[in-house]
Amino acid sequence: MKINSLITILLILFSISCTKKNKVNYSLHTFYYGWYGNNETDGLIRHWNHDILPHWSDKSWDDKPAYKGGNDIGANFYPELGCYSNNDSVIIKKHVQMIEEAGIGVISISWWGEGSYEDNNVLLIMNLADKKNIKVNFHLEPLENRTARSTIEMIKTIISKYGNHSALYRLNGKPLFYVYDSYLIPKEEWSNFLSKGSINSIRGTELDSHIIGLWVNEGEDDFFIDGGFDGIYTYFASDGFTYGSSKENWNYLSSWADIHNKIFIPCVGPGYSDSRIRPWNKHNFKDRDKGEYYDKMFDSAIKSNPRIIGLTSFNEWHEGSQIEPAISKISGEFIYEDYRPLDSRYYLRRTKYWADNFEMSKND
Repeated sequence: MKINSLITILLILFSISCTKKNKVNYSLHTFYYGWYGNNETDGLIRHWNHDILPHWSDKSWDDKPAYKGGNDIGANFYPELGCYSNNDSVIIKKHVQMIEEAGIGVISISWWGEGSYEDNNVLLIMNLADKKNIKVNFHLEPLENRTARSTIEMIKTIISKYGNHSALYRLNGKPLFYVYDSYLIPKEEWSNFLSKGSINSIRGTELDSHIIGLWVNEGEDDFFIDGGFDGIYTYFASDGFTYGSSKENWNYLSSWADIHNKIFIPCVGPGYSDSRIRPWNKHNFKDRDKGEYYDKMFDSAIKSNPRIIGLTSFNEWHEGSQIEPAISKISGEFIYEDYRPLDSRYYLRRTKYWADNFEMSKND
């Protein structure tokens, strides 16, 4: 073989290798929070000045002052990008680049309804994600007085506004929606919209979608079957916080989903730390343990043979479950946590490692 031909072949193989390396995994979804704001971009501070949340049974935590933002934020970690705004295109571009670097194929936006602060930056996120061939779907949050009907109205609004956008994630041609705290609405209400043949059913209409409910407690089988849900997700990053979020139960949930033709989506996280906004919740703290906690969560998720894995989270700073880079910082007497001895971008790289492993496991 001539040397020039050999060089050409090697260059082609190198190009293919790089393409595979940079590929994102559309079966890996990360929950993303677009609720942050600052004075420079928005004229107000938003979410960085989070309240200290009272305990439902311990009134001693009531009436604690909110954080001010700036150097004093409602989070145990401090973001490398500072107290940013999700309306800042420079920030969103950096976030999308990080998500691509991490091999994540789908951004699951926390959505609080039409006209909300979190709705205002959806197109910005979708447009920038589209440039990286990253898809976007929606995590429907529990608005006040939510019903099954009002949730379907949320879906109707999203499909009307964003349904034709090329960045909208579709699975087998249909959008996919996560419904947070779905268990608070009776299964009979859900069935009215999600079961085939019911008078208000979305099945077979332009609103037909994969509706994924939150599995919280043991024995919720009938809720998801009778309610007409298409699948289940576990969301929480604290292993053991709920039955669904306990990795020891994922093999059962995966088998259950297969039997009942449902989509199972276990959710992994790098750790959990929310004592700045919930000082009474330290029992749910999960140390990152130099990345080992994240590895164990991902390994268990992949071994449960799911169709999709959820990542909690990219930037839920209040609960300390983020993979977005954090920095070392001291504010007054408070010392923010960081990722040391790991560097600030470790969790992006490690997510890419697991994204690739998950992709390979599905091809075995």
